[in-house]
Parts: sequence; C-alpha cells; structure tokens
Amino acid sequence: MRIAEERSRNRKIRVVLYGIGAMGSLIAKEVIRRKGIEIVGAIDVAKDKIGRDLGDLLGLDESLGVAVSDDADSVLSAADADVVVHATSSFLKDVYPQIRMIVEHGTSVISTCEELSYPYVSDVKIAEKVDRMAKEHDVTVMGTGINPGFLMDTLAIVLTAVSHEIERIEVRRVMDASTRRIPFQRKIGAGLSVEQFEDMIRRKLITGHVGLKQSIAMIADALGWALQSIEVKDAEPVIAEKPFDSGAVKVHRGYVAGLKQSAIGIKEGEPVIVLEFQAYIGAEEEYDSVTIMGTPEIRQKISPCVHGDVGTASIIVNSIPKVLNAPPGLVTMKDLPLPSAALEDMRIYVK
Repeated sequence: MRIAEERSRNRKIRVVLYGIGAMGSLIAKEVIRRKGIEIVGAIDVAKDKIGRDLGDLLGLDESLGVAVSDDADSVLSAADADVVVHATSSFLKDVYPQIRMIVEHGTSVISTCEELSYPYVSDVKIAEKVDRMAKEHDVTVMGTGINPGFLMDTLAIVLTAVSHEIERIEVRRVMDASTRRIPFQRKIGAGLSVEQFEDMIRRKLITGHVGLKQSIAMIADALGWALQSIEVKDAEPVIAEKPFDSGAVKVHRGYVAGLKQSAIGIKEGEPVIVLEFQAYIGAEEEYDSVTIMGTPEIRQKISPCVHGDVGTASIIVNSIPKVLNAPPGLVTMKDLPLPSAALEDMRIYVK
C-alpha cells in the first residue's frame, strides 16, 4: 500500500529494481549513493545476472545482500517495497504485463519506458487499464526520463508559463553519441553502412527515437491544444564526413554516424509543435534548445546538451518522492509538481 507518514519517517524508502541493464545499472548506482533510500530487490531475466549479488553485478567493492532474481512475483511479494524502478523496454505493450504485476502487488512504479511517458497516444486501452488498476490498488504509475520526460516536453511546458500568446514551439536536441553508453551507439546505427542502416530500419531493428509523439501530445495537452494529427518522420542516417572512433564503435567516412528524426503536431492545418532529435558520433556542437514563437518570444539553449544517461538516472530517482506523494493512478510529468532534485535524505520529501 501507499507509504504512510510514520513509516516514511522511521525507515528508508524501499526500492525494487526491475531491469538491471545499462540504464538500470546507472539508476541502481544513483539509488545507492542517495540517503534515506535502499534497494530491497532486483529483477532481471538475463541468465548471466541471475543469482549474482547486485553489488558484484554493478562492479562495486562490496556486497549489497541483494541477489538478482528472474522471479518477479517472488521478489515483489517478499520485498515490501514502496516503489519499483522499472527499466526494461521502450514500448508500452511489452511492459504492460510487468507493470500490471507490480501494481497488483500494491507498489508504485516509475518506469523509463518511453511510450509510458504519455501512453494515451501509445495505446489508450492499455493506458486506461493501468490507470484503473493503479487506483484500485492505491498506487501511482509514471513513465519518465531525460527524453521523453523532461528536455523535449516538460521543460518546454514550464517555459510557456510566461507566454501571453503562443504561435509555435520548436524543440531541438543534438548530442554526440560517443559520450553515451555502447548499447545506445549501436541502437542509432553508428558504424553501419547506409545500406545496412536502411535495411535495419525496414526490419525495425532500428526504430529511431521513441517518444517524440508522446512529447508532442504532452505539450499539447498541457496547453489545451486539440491537435489534428501528430506526424513522426522516419529516422534518417547522419553520414560521417570524416572517420570517428568512439572507443567502442568505429565510423568510417561515408558510413552512418547516427541518426536524426523529427515530428510535428498539426493544429488548424499548421505545424504548431516541432521536435527535432539528432544523435550521432562526432557532433561538433551538443545542445538542447526550446524556441517559443509568440509573445514574448523565448529562446532557451543549454550548451552542451544534458547528458542523457546521467540525466535519466537522476530524474528517475529524483521523481521517487513526487510519485509517492502523488494521487493514485496513471500520471505524467505534467501532472506532478515542478520537477526538482531530491538530494537530501529522501524521506524528508515524502509527506
């Protein structure tokens, strides 16, 4: 059940990790370094992880006394957790059975699933089921991350607070993928020939950036805009003009360094929300920008861009008290109080 005030003051917030991959491991380390919070269970299906102590799996110098298990039901039943940090897949249909099991154990969920960041445009039936189940079990479910979840939606929404009128919103994220984890570099097709990239796009082995549609829908919802449509363009390769070596992936001149992708929200026949995402090895300038055309005109730029892996791990952990304080049901970032760091003893932020 939802964490009670007397429990929140007398013991640490109890967290189960569901998914100990590249991102899940970063989140785990972030939880470990925070005060007032502890890991009480770890779930993963990879055979080389099952049975290992989490400290060993994370490369720490100490045992944490938490063994990784592939039996989610047993872990959730024994853990008496307040929240599950979930990091397994980008797609709502894939994570729904996992989310359902967590909720049925009476535990709130914060997930890195991109489609869960605004699931009503992913699969409205699943979104409604999750919302109904969460309310029945008195827990809260939310998907978030650096993007979607903050840079290309929540940040833009906050900046509109000083607007008298808005004609158009443009958000752009450009990042050098060589600074990101190896699975991400491979996910964007770095090092492939153009032919290989196009073949993997056709076979959906490269999906492009997941979350542009969700970010546009969240912005529109916050502003009360009824969009005619949201158009997500196909991912396109970014071709290297010179060779690069990220240390993990070699990119030859004329080969794929990464990808770019855009999406637009259409209102009254005009593009009113435009998102552009670029991630490739060797980007000369990294930045996150939000431009709001209207009164007043707002041009905000973060340079270099926020590091995606660090930012995702941080926003997931920083969101824990806000989710525990939130009303039951399926929520999005726009439904919570302003996002903020929770760097002191985590318990002091829980009402």
